[in-house]
Amino acid sequence: MTKRAESKHKIDRRLGVNLWGRSKSPLNRRDYGPGQHGQRRKKPSDFGIQLMAKQRLKGYYGNIGERQFRRTYEEAVRRRGDTGENLIELLERRLDAVVYRMKFVATVFAARQFVNHGHITVNGKRVNIASYMVKDGDVIAVKEKSRQLTPVLEAVALPERDVPDYLSVDHGKMTGTYVRAPKLADVPYPVQMEPNQVVEFYSR
Repeated sequence: MTKRAESKHKIDRRLGVNLWGRSKSPLNRRDYGPGQHGQRRKKPSDFGIQLMAKQRLKGYYGNIGERQFRRTYEEAVRRRGDTGENLIELLERRLDAVVYRMKFVATVFAARQFVNHGHITVNGKRVNIASYMVKDGDVIAVKEKSRQLTPVLEAVALPERDVPDYLSVDHGKMTGTYVRAPKLADVPYPVQMEPNQVVEFYSR
């Protein structure tokens, strides 16, 4: 099973946004936080705004653990260019994120599980590490024996989202190519992401 500390729907309610743009999100019915005090609202501090930006980004990619997310941020700092843009690029290069973007599965949580269970190949070789960094030109495919699995067929048919143009996908063959690294503006987030606030959070 996917290892996570809390329900993805609780993440939506705690952060106050429909993080993945799903029609089943409880936020569509109750737009306040979970628990007894969920309806209380107060103006957040600068720290609170930065923390929320980090939690949104971290939660979106399957609620990545803090240690792993921090390592990704540190790698973004080491690279040339804008740290916020670098952070988005690194997150979008994760194999589980790519599998989700290519619509081989319905959710990013399912993508992590799908990769871990050995259903995905990269350039013809099986890769079962969700955080594996995909390179430009890499070919990602669903293993032949896994292509008729019901969750895969259902995900491909989902009308909720499209495959972004920095990926090329053939759903008939269940293969795709990572064409190029995206910029923040290229990534189809259902909610506003603020990687620069995340940079500020870790720079304190």
